[in-house]
Amino acid sequence: MQEAGTSLKQRVIRYLVGQAHHPRGIVGWVNGWMFALRPSNRQRNIWAVSLLNVQPTDRVLEIGFGPGIAIAEFTGRATQGHVFGIDHSQTMVRQAARRNSAALRALRVHLTQASVDRLPNFGDPLDAILAVNSVAFWPDPVERLRELRGLLRPAGRIALVSQPRCPGATRDTTVRAAQELQDLLTRAGFTHLRVETLELDPPVACVLAENSTGTP
Repeated sequence: MQEAGTSLKQRVIRYLVGQAHHPRGIVGWVNGWMFALRPSNRQRNIWAVSLLNVQPTDRVLEIGFGPGIAIAEFTGRATQGHVFGIDHSQTMVRQAARRNSAALRALRVHLTQASVDRLPNFGDPLDAILAVNSVAFWPDPVERLRELRGLLRPAGRIALVSQPRCPGATRDTTVRAAQELQDLLTRAGFTHLRVETLELDPPVACVLAENSTGTP
């Protein structure tokens, strides 16, 4: 009986982890709304956007936009630019589209169901790229970052954000996650790296970097 209970618990955990990685169906929709309403998540996303110093005419991209909190924040800053977003969950695309419906109708926001290893065409070079708690799920993240660097204009900015969600995560967990992101960005050819920290529980690390040449 105890073994059966443990097996069920493991299946539930795997299901919930899978939903966090790729939200789908009613459960994915509910998780998205919970994520959007949780104050710490909203604070984390708005903070990350602020660090990218987005200008009114900027063209920006978010990878894994979830319910679209950061997309809305980008839209309020890039008032004459364009905001692009990709997410491999159709559930999240629909939810983010509802949250950003006016900007979508005005053709200022462009949301696409896509994965980071199959990027759509964004046209002209991008000024800034954001990814929050998604790099760990990317296939061959160094290669993906090289491809993203090729989409940025010279001196374009990228921000990779990590707030560890594993059980027992601490400040040390966040520090290690930040170091891993720095290593990936360095291997991909980004320069001028710096780390900012948001004091939540556990802390959030944002690793910022620049595309010094515009050539992968």
